[in-house]
Amino acid sequence: MQTKRILLGITGGIAAYKIASLVRLLIKSGAEVRCIMTPASCDFITPLTLATLSKNEVIQDFWDEGTGEWANHVELGMWPDVFLIAPLTASSMSKMVHGQSDNVLMATYLSAKCPVIVAPAMDLDMYKHPMTSENLKALSAHGVDIIPPNSGELASGLVGEGRMAEPEEIHDYLNDFFLKGKDFAGKKVLITAGPTHEAIDAVRFIGNHSSGKMGVALANSFLKRGAKVTLVLGPSKEHCVHPNLTLKRVVSAEEMLEKVQEVWKSSDIGVFSAAVADYRPKEKADQKIKKKSEDLTLELVKNPDILNWAGDNKSVHQVLVGFALETENERANAKGKLEKKNLDVIVLNSLNDSGAGFAHNTNKIAIFDKHNNSMDFELTTKKVVAENILDYLKNFK
Repeated sequence: MQTKRILLGITGGIAAYKIASLVRLLIKSGAEVRCIMTPASCDFITPLTLATLSKNEVIQDFWDEGTGEWANHVELGMWPDVFLIAPLTASSMSKMVHGQSDNVLMATYLSAKCPVIVAPAMDLDMYKHPMTSENLKALSAHGVDIIPPNSGELASGLVGEGRMAEPEEIHDYLNDFFLKGKDFAGKKVLITAGPTHEAIDAVRFIGNHSSGKMGVALANSFLKRGAKVTLVLGPSKEHCVHPNLTLKRVVSAEEMLEKVQEVWKSSDIGVFSAAVADYRPKEKADQKIKKKSEDLTLELVKNPDILNWAGDNKSVHQVLVGFALETENERANAKGKLEKKNLDVIVLNSLNDSGAGFAHNTNKIAIFDKHNNSMDFELTTKKVVAENILDYLKNFK
C-alpha cells in the first residue's frame, strides 16, 4: 500500500469509533489518507483525532467557515486511488443509490473517478430489511465493492449480521485490492453454482442441500479481479449483481446443461461448482401425487454429466475446474475424477471436515491439478477460499 492515496469517508454510525485504528493501520502501511466526515459522524469520533492520525486536514463541509475556503469535491473525487466509505450507514447508502448530495461526502462520491469500496454497518433488523438488500444490489450493480459486515454483538444488544468489518479486515481487503488489481481482466469465466431440483410432481423434487454460496463467492472474486462472468445458478437464495455479470437462473440439470452449452465454447475458464443431482425421476406427474398407499416407487434415470460434457468439449486454450465433495477416500476419488473428466484442476472438500460442505459460510479445501501438483488449505470463509482458488488459477499453466 506504499504511496497509495486513500480517501476515507466516515458516516454517522457508532462503528465510526473504530476508524481511528483503521487510519493508523493505513498510515503504518505507507498509504496517504485524507478523511471526509458527515456531520453525524462527528458525534462518534472527533475530526481532531482523524486529522492527527492522518496528518491531513479533515473535510467536514463544502467550505471552511473560518478561512472561507471551498472544499472542492470534484478535485477530491479525482485525488485518490480508492475511495473507502466506512462505516456506511443505511441512510448514507440510500443517498448513494439515489444520487443525493446533501453533504460533501456524497457530493465527492458522485464525483469520484476511482474505485469505490464500502463497509456497511447497521443494526440487524436494518441490515436484513428488504430495502437494504435492494440498495446493496444497486451499489454492486454500479461497480461499488462491498466489504460484508460480520455477525456479532451489535450496539442494540442484538446479535447477528450488521457489525462493520474490523479495521484489520478492511486494511487487509485494501491491501489485497492493490496487490491483485485486475489480474483476470479480459477473461471470460463460466461458473455453475447451487443445486439442481429434479421434479417428482407439481410440488415435490429430488435435490440436495447445496446453497450456492461457494459459486457466488467465486463469481464475486472473478468480477472484482476484472473478469466477465457467466453464472449459471440453480435454485438458491444467493444473489450476485455486477455490470460484468451475466446471470442465468436454472432449476434442473438439463436446464443447466443447456445454458452451459450456450457459452462454454467462448469461455476461457470454467469453474463447475454446482452440486448437480445425479438422477431424476423418469416421469414427472402433472399433478400432486396423492398419498394412496403405504409405498411409493419412483423410477430414476441418470442426469446428464455436465462436467464430463465440458471436459469432452474442452479446447487446449481453456482451463476447466471441477469440484469434488467426498465422504470417503477423498483424495483418491478427487484425483480419479480429475483424470476421468479431463479436468485441469479439481477442488476437494470433505463432509468429514467440520465447517465445510453445504450451507456453511466456511470451507476447507485441497486443490489438485493435472501436473500432479497439490495444495492444502485451512478452514476459512468461502470468500477467502474463492480468493485462494483464483490465486491458484492465476499461476496455473
